[in-house]
Amino acid sequence: MIGIVKYRAGNLASVSNALDRLGAEYRISDIPAELDKCDSVIFPGVGHAATAMEDLKSRNLDGWLKNTKKPVLGICVGMQLFYESTAEGECETLGIFSGRLEKFDASRAKVPHMGWNQFAKTHNHPLLDGLDEDDYFYFVHSYYAPVNEQTLATCKYITEFAAVAVNDNFMGIQFHTEKSGQPGARLLQNFLEITQNGL
Repeated sequence: MIGIVKYRAGNLASVSNALDRLGAEYRISDIPAELDKCDSVIFPGVGHAATAMEDLKSRNLDGWLKNTKKPVLGICVGMQLFYESTAEGECETLGIFSGRLEKFDASRAKVPHMGWNQFAKTHNHPLLDGLDEDDYFYFVHSYYAPVNEQTLATCKYITEFAAVAVNDNFMGIQFHTEKSGQPGARLLQNFLEITQNGL
């Protein structure tokens, strides 16, 4: 059973539809005790990071997320909230990944970064099995995560940024798997296999 974190910034419909296509069982909840019953968790996100953090705190989900030992997949803003802080609203975030989110320089190209792009792997990981640099993923974001030792794959738009990152049981992806066609479905399937088999 996959838990989908329910909060004001979650893109619940598209994620649940993607899991339906894969035949996966899931539960949507904002109650930590309910999420504890799940085997793994998907943490989606769209919108403003500071607003999302406020909503997580109001539901006591921030502490639960930081402390869970279950596999967790953060998508888009969900991944961004895994870092220590963000320039979007100048707020502290969950502190699971190292680094701070910064805004793309709009004087150099159109912001947000929107559309299809590829990534380059920096490390192998079960989340990326069967995916390579020929695959395209769908991005929509104005803020970007730093490239560091936790980065699994990078992407380039104006500057190089982390497209996929991991720290122990926490995995984050900047793009929207649920909107990325077959490569996105493959990554979600990889996460389901991690849920079943472990890392």
